Amino acid sequence: MDGDEEIVRLTAWVRGHVQGVGFRWWVRARALELGLAGSATNLADGRVEVVAEGPRRKCRRLLDLLDGDAPAGLPGRPGKVTGVTGRWSEPRGEGSGFHER
Repeated sequence: MDGDEEIVRLTAWVRGHVQGVGFRWWVRARALELGLAGSATNLADGRVEVVAEGPRRKCRRLLDLLDGDAPAGLPGRPGKVTGVTGRWSEPRGEGSGFHER
């Protein structure tokens, strides 16, 4: 299997002004467009934790969107991201769909 098509799990922690601004909804929309399964969850410290499973190239694309600007044609990312930390691991079987928690 090509490395870009390998199924992986991405866990990303997004810092900045990302709660109460529609950020999780925006992440869910991008993840569903990419065909990824997972969730976006507000954390008590103000960060948002994003968990996504799917092909590595699509998870990498989501990580790029979290950390950069949305390309032309996509709604702008709400809030203000000051940093993103990502971790790659083996998939755990997130199932289907992408959920806001």
